[in-house]
Amino acid sequence: MSWSLGALVLVLFVVTLCVGTFQVSVVDAFRIIGGAQIQGATFVVWDLRLPRALTAVGVGAAFGLSGAIFQTLVRNPLASPDIIGITSGASAAAVVAITMFGLNPALAAPVAFAGALVTATLIYTLAWRGAVSGYRLVLVGIGMAAVLNAVVSYAMTRAEVTDAAEALVWLTGSLNASTWSRLPGLFLPLAVLLPAALVLARPLRGLQLGDDLAAGLGVRTERSKVVLIVVAVGLAAIATAAAGPVAFVAFVSGPIARRLARGSGLALVPAALVGASVVLAADFVGAQLLGGVRMPVGIITGVVGAPFLLWLLAQSNRTGRGG
Repeated sequence: MSWSLGALVLVLFVVTLCVGTFQVSVVDAFRIIGGAQIQGATFVVWDLRLPRALTAVGVGAAFGLSGAIFQTLVRNPLASPDIIGITSGASAAAVVAITMFGLNPALAAPVAFAGALVTATLIYTLAWRGAVSGYRLVLVGIGMAAVLNAVVSYAMTRAEVTDAAEALVWLTGSLNASTWSRLPGLFLPLAVLLPAALVLARPLRGLQLGDDLAAGLGVRTERSKVVLIVVAVGLAAIATAAAGPVAFVAFVSGPIARRLARGSGLALVPAALVGASVVLAADFVGAQLLGGVRMPVGIITGVVGAPFLLWLLAQSNRTGRGG
């Protein structure tokens, strides 16, 4: 399954490079990646489309893996960083810094990263009662997201028009600011966090069975939970810092990956590949398939993800799992 999803990511990646107002052949696209200079096409592919496509892959993989870790750890499909307030924390920090403190929007990414980490710490602290219960974490996170969304609304109503326009990317999620200079801020942390997530798959697999069974298997439950949450929050934070809060990618990637894998395993790698596929496809639809209108990627994923959320809630109620 991972091979099939990897092939899908590659196909979407190539389509993103080749299709648009300026058409480029697949052969020319790979020649340009290899260093060839083709008049007109090199600028379009190398300077405009390639950084955007790489950002889409990195952001989608980070969100997908983060959501899968949270949902498996808490054993609740609603426990993804966009539902429990992690990405809301990043958005609120960036919007407040831009609209109320006059921060240069180009410097908002580190502030958003810090906002996600602070929000995650608050959620974990408020949910702690000797241990962290899955449903308590989700409920606290949803409440925190509501508070942070209110903060964003207040900041936007008090903002100047120009500042509000600059802050809009932190409300919808967009790849429009993707450049070569911003890629290291995404991929260098990913180079650390992705292997860390795979190494932590073993304790996560134990925690999937419940705390008591995990402890019986030799897993240090609370220590493992903290480390896994730190990794998952880090993944969500760097993705949000790179593209804003791209809605529902973290939420849908894990369930889709597990259904495609047809098993009860963790499906971490498939979830990362599903996330990359979703962001690439949504960005292509928003940029190329809506006539003359160019929609941010976060709006497209929101349109798709909201019905998925309603369907998942309906399925949970039908099977008696209560969400």
